[in-house]
Amino acid sequence: MPTGQTVPVIIDCDTGVDDALALLFAVRHPGIDLRAVTCVAGNTDVDGVVRNTLTVLEIAGAGDVPVGRGAERPLIEPARSARHVHGADGMGDLGLPAPARLPADVDAVTLLRREILASPRPVTLVPTAPLTNIALLLRTHPEVTRNIERIVFMGGAVATGNATPVAEFNVWHDPEAAAVLLTAGVPITMYGLDVFERVVVPGPRVRRLRESAEPGARLAGALLSHRPATPAADGDDPGGGIGDAGAVCAVVDPAGITTRALPVEVSLAPGPARGQTVVDRRSRPGEAEIHEGTREQALVDVALDVDVDRFVRLWLDTVAG
Repeated sequence: MPTGQTVPVIIDCDTGVDDALALLFAVRHPGIDLRAVTCVAGNTDVDGVVRNTLTVLEIAGAGDVPVGRGAERPLIEPARSARHVHGADGMGDLGLPAPARLPADVDAVTLLRREILASPRPVTLVPTAPLTNIALLLRTHPEVTRNIERIVFMGGAVATGNATPVAEFNVWHDPEAAAVLLTAGVPITMYGLDVFERVVVPGPRVRRLRESAEPGARLAGALLSHRPATPAADGDDPGGGIGDAGAVCAVVDPAGITTRALPVEVSLAPGPARGQTVVDRRSRPGEAEIHEGTREQALVDVALDVDVDRFVRLWLDTVAG
C-alpha cells in the first residue's frame, strides 16, 4: 500500500477463534481503517457472533467501530455451527467478559451499504464467514459495487475441503451465497484452505503471547492455543494457526501470497460435491468445452501459495508489537 495511506476495510465475520485473530490484527495495523464489522451465523449463532465481536473489539482497544447483526441462517438451508471447533461460545470457552458496547441500531446489510457508500475511498471488503450477508447486500443494493475496491474472502479450496472432502466450511455453509459473491463484478481474491492452514505461529511465540501483560496479545495467545496446529515440542506450547487473519494480512501485504486468475464456480447440486469451489487450473479447453461450448465463469485471483514466515512476522508485529 502507498506510504502513509490507509486502506478502508469492512470485515464480515462469524467470530469465531480465528475471526477474532483477524479482528485483533485489523484494529491494530496502522495501514487499516476499519470502518465497520458485520456479523453472520456460522461458527456459532449470530447473537453469539455479535457478542464475541464486541468483546474482541473492546479488548483490542478499537475505537468507535460499528458492529451490525446480520443473517441468522443461510439463504436456503438451516444454520449449522462449528462449535465442535470453536467451543460452545465460539471463542474457545475462555470465559471472556460480556461486552460493554452495543451493536449498531441498523442491520448488517444496511450498515454495509451505509459504510461502503460513505467511504471517501473505495472499500476493501473482507468476508471471513459464510457469505449470506454479502449475497443479500449485492442483490439488494448492487450500487455498492461502485465503491468496492476488492473483495478478499476467506473461503473455498482448490484441493481438499474441511466441511466435506471437497468443500470448505464458509462456502459449504451457504453455497448459494458464495455463488452470488462470484457475480459481484469487482476484483475478488480467494484466500482458501490451501493457504489458510499453512500460516502457523510457532509454539514459543504462542507462549510469549499467553504470558503477555497486554490484554489483546494475551487473548491472541489463548486463542492460538485453543486448537493446536502443530504438536508441542520440549514442553513448550504447540503452534497455532492464524486462520482467517491471513486474509486480512493479504490486504495489507498482497505480495505475501501467490495468486493466479482462474475460473471459479460453486457446486450447488445436492450430494457429496455440494459447496465445492471448482477451480479450473487447466491450460487448455477440454472435451466438455469442445463438444458443448464454453460457459462464462468468473475469474478470481486464487491464492495458491503463501510466504508463511512473512505473514507470521506481519501478524505478530502488529498484534504483539
